[in-house]
Amino acid sequence: MELAPPDRYAHPLSARYVSGDMERIFAPAFRFGTWRRLWLALAEAQRDLGLDIPDDAITQMRDHLDDIDLEAAARYERRFRHDVMAHIHLFGDVAPAARGILHLGATSAFVGDNTDLIQHREALTLVRGRTVGAIRALARFAREHRARPTLACTHFQPAPPTPVGKRATRRIQAV
Repeated sequence: MELAPPDRYAHPLSARYVSGDMERIFAPAFRFGTWRRLWLALAEAQRDLGLDIPDDAITQMRDHLDDIDLEAAARYERRFRHDVMAHIHLFGDVAPAARGILHLGATSAFVGDNTDLIQHREALTLVRGRTVGAIRALARFAREHRARPTLACTHFQPAPPTPVGKRATRRIQAV
Protein backbone atom coordinates (compact mmCIF):
# COMPACT_ATOMS: atom_id res chain seq x y z
CA MET A 1 0.00 0.00 0.00
CA GLU A 2 1.29 3.46 -0.90
CA LEU A 3 1.95 5.87 1.96
CA ALA A 4 -0.67 8.57 2.35
CA PRO A 5 0.40 12.20 2.51
CA PRO A 6 0.52 13.62 6.06
CA ASP A 7 -2.74 15.52 5.58
CA ARG A 8 -4.68 12.34 4.70
CA TYR A 9 -5.79 9.45 6.88
CA ALA A 10 -4.40 6.12 5.65
CA HIS A 11 -6.74 3.13 5.70
CA PRO A 12 -7.63 0.59 3.00
CA LEU A 13 -11.26 1.75 2.96
CA SER A 14 -10.62 5.48 3.13
CA ALA A 15 -9.94 5.81 -0.59
CA ARG A 16 -13.47 4.61 -1.31
CA TYR A 17 -15.69 5.60 1.57
CA VAL A 18 -14.18 8.62 3.32
CA SER A 19 -14.53 12.25 2.29
CA GLY A 20 -11.46 14.42 1.98
CA ASP A 21 -12.65 16.51 4.92
CA MET A 22 -12.95 13.44 7.16
CA GLU A 23 -9.55 12.16 5.99
CA ARG A 24 -8.03 15.50 7.00
CA ILE A 25 -9.51 15.27 10.52
CA PHE A 26 -7.96 11.86 11.17
CA ALA A 27 -4.69 12.51 9.32
CA PRO A 28 -1.33 12.55 11.11
CA ALA A 29 -0.86 16.26 10.34
CA PHE A 30 -4.10 17.15 12.13
CA ARG A 31 -3.39 14.82 15.06
CA PHE A 32 0.16 15.98 15.72
CA GLY A 33 -0.69 19.61 14.97
CA THR A 34 -3.37 19.32 17.65
CA TRP A 35 -0.78 17.93 20.07
CA ARG A 36 1.31 21.03 19.44
CA ARG A 37 -1.68 23.33 19.95
CA LEU A 38 -2.42 21.58 23.24
CA TRP A 39 1.19 22.00 24.39
CA LEU A 40 0.99 25.68 23.48
CA ALA A 41 -2.28 26.09 25.41
CA LEU A 42 -0.73 24.27 28.38
CA ALA A 43 2.34 26.54 28.36
CA GLU A 44 0.19 29.68 28.08
CA ALA A 45 -2.03 28.54 30.96
CA GLN A 46 1.00 27.69 33.08
CA ARG A 47 2.49 31.12 32.36
CA ASP A 48 -0.83 32.76 33.31
CA LEU A 49 -0.68 30.84 36.60
CA GLY A 50 2.77 32.20 37.37
CA LEU A 51 5.19 29.59 36.04
CA ASP A 52 8.33 30.97 34.43
CA ILE A 53 7.52 30.31 30.78
CA PRO A 54 9.69 32.53 28.53
CA ASP A 55 7.96 34.64 25.89
CA ASP A 56 10.32 33.31 23.21
CA ALA A 57 9.23 29.75 24.08
CA ILE A 58 5.59 30.68 23.44
CA THR A 59 6.53 32.55 20.26
CA GLN A 60 8.59 29.66 18.88
CA MET A 61 5.85 27.17 19.69
CA ARG A 62 3.23 29.35 17.99
CA ASP A 63 5.48 29.78 14.94
CA HIS A 64 5.95 26.03 14.45
CA LEU A 65 2.53 24.49 15.05
CA ASP A 66 2.21 22.89 11.64
CA ASP A 67 5.71 22.25 10.26
CA ILE A 68 5.89 18.63 11.36
CA ASP A 69 8.53 16.34 9.87
CA LEU A 70 6.87 12.93 10.12
CA GLU A 71 10.02 11.10 9.01
CA ALA A 72 12.01 12.71 11.82
CA ALA A 73 9.17 11.85 14.21
CA ALA A 74 9.41 8.21 13.11
CA ARG A 75 13.15 8.23 13.80
CA TYR A 76 12.57 9.65 17.27
CA GLU A 77 9.82 7.10 17.88
CA ARG A 78 12.14 4.22 16.98
CA ARG A 79 14.67 5.66 19.42
CA PHE A 80 12.29 6.34 22.34
CA ARG A 81 9.60 3.73 21.56
CA HIS A 82 7.00 6.31 22.53
CA ASP A 83 5.02 8.49 20.14
CA VAL A 84 4.46 11.38 22.53
CA MET A 85 8.12 11.55 23.56
CA ALA A 86 9.08 11.49 19.88
CA HIS A 87 6.92 14.51 19.16
CA ILE A 88 8.07 16.37 22.27
CA HIS A 89 11.66 16.07 21.02
CA LEU A 90 10.64 16.97 17.47
CA PHE A 91 8.79 20.08 18.66
CA GLY A 92 11.79 20.98 20.82
CA ASP A 93 13.98 20.86 17.71
CA VAL A 94 11.97 23.64 16.02
CA ALA A 95 11.13 25.50 19.25
CA PRO A 96 14.36 25.16 21.26
CA ALA A 97 13.38 27.87 23.76
CA ALA A 98 10.42 25.68 24.73
CA ARG A 99 12.37 22.43 25.02
CA GLY A 100 12.47 22.54 28.84
CA ILE A 101 8.78 23.34 29.31
CA LEU A 102 7.12 21.19 26.65
CA HIS A 103 4.60 18.80 28.18
CA LEU A 104 5.51 20.13 31.66
CA GLY A 105 3.36 18.41 34.29
CA ALA A 106 1.29 16.54 31.71
CA THR A 107 0.87 12.86 30.90
CA SER A 108 0.58 11.23 27.50
CA ALA A 109 -3.16 11.14 28.05
CA PHE A 110 -3.21 14.95 28.02
CA VAL A 111 -2.40 15.08 24.32
CA GLY A 112 -3.75 11.67 23.34
CA ASP A 113 -7.17 11.83 24.97
CA ASN A 114 -7.80 15.51 24.26
CA THR A 115 -6.82 15.06 20.62
CA ASP A 116 -9.19 12.10 20.32
CA LEU A 117 -11.99 14.26 21.70
CA ILE A 118 -11.14 17.13 19.35
CA GLN A 119 -11.03 14.80 16.34
CA HIS A 120 -14.36 13.22 17.29
CA ARG A 121 -15.97 16.63 17.80
CA GLU A 122 -14.71 17.79 14.39
CA ALA A 123 -15.91 14.58 12.74
CA LEU A 124 -19.35 14.76 14.36
CA THR A 125 -19.67 18.42 13.37
CA LEU A 126 -18.93 17.40 9.78
CA VAL A 127 -21.42 14.50 9.93
CA ARG A 128 -24.09 16.74 11.49
CA GLY A 129 -23.67 19.35 8.77
CA ARG A 130 -23.89 16.80 6.00
CA THR A 131 -26.87 15.09 7.62
CA VAL A 132 -28.71 18.41 7.83
CA GLY A 133 -27.86 18.99 4.17
CA ALA A 134 -29.29 15.59 3.21
CA ILE A 135 -32.47 16.26 5.21
CA ARG A 136 -32.89 19.65 3.51
CA ALA A 137 -32.44 18.07 0.08
CA LEU A 138 -34.98 15.35 0.87
CA ALA A 139 -37.43 17.94 2.24
CA ARG A 140 -37.09 20.00 -0.94
CA PHE A 141 -37.66 16.84 -3.02
CA ALA A 142 -40.71 15.94 -0.88
CA ARG A 143 -42.24 19.41 -1.40
CA GLU A 144 -41.62 19.33 -5.15
CA HIS A 145 -43.18 15.88 -5.52
CA ARG A 146 -45.91 16.06 -2.87
CA ALA A 147 -48.70 15.57 -5.44
CA ARG A 148 -46.96 13.10 -7.77
CA PRO A 149 -48.52 9.66 -7.31
CA THR A 150 -46.61 6.42 -7.30
CA LEU A 151 -47.65 2.88 -6.58
CA ALA A 152 -47.08 2.02 -2.94
CA CYS A 153 -46.14 -1.41 -1.72
CA THR A 154 -46.57 -3.34 1.47
CA HIS A 155 -44.69 -6.55 2.19
CA PHE A 156 -43.44 -6.35 -1.39
CA GLN A 157 -47.03 -6.45 -2.69
CA PRO A 158 -48.68 -3.63 -4.69
CA ALA A 159 -50.79 -1.24 -2.64
CA PRO A 160 -52.89 1.86 -3.38
CA PRO A 161 -51.12 4.91 -4.83
CA THR A 162 -49.22 7.21 -2.47
CA PRO A 163 -47.53 10.57 -3.09
CA VAL A 164 -43.81 10.44 -3.92
CA GLY A 165 -43.35 13.32 -1.47
CA LYS A 166 -44.84 11.28 1.36
CA ARG A 167 -42.44 8.47 0.61
CA ALA A 168 -39.54 10.94 0.75
CA THR A 169 -40.69 12.17 4.17
CA ARG A 170 -40.37 8.64 5.47
CA ARG A 171 -36.74 8.64 4.35
CA ILE A 172 -36.27 11.89 6.27
CA GLN A 173 -37.81 10.29 9.34
CA ALA A 174 -35.36 7.39 9.04
CA VAL A 175 -32.42 9.80 9.06
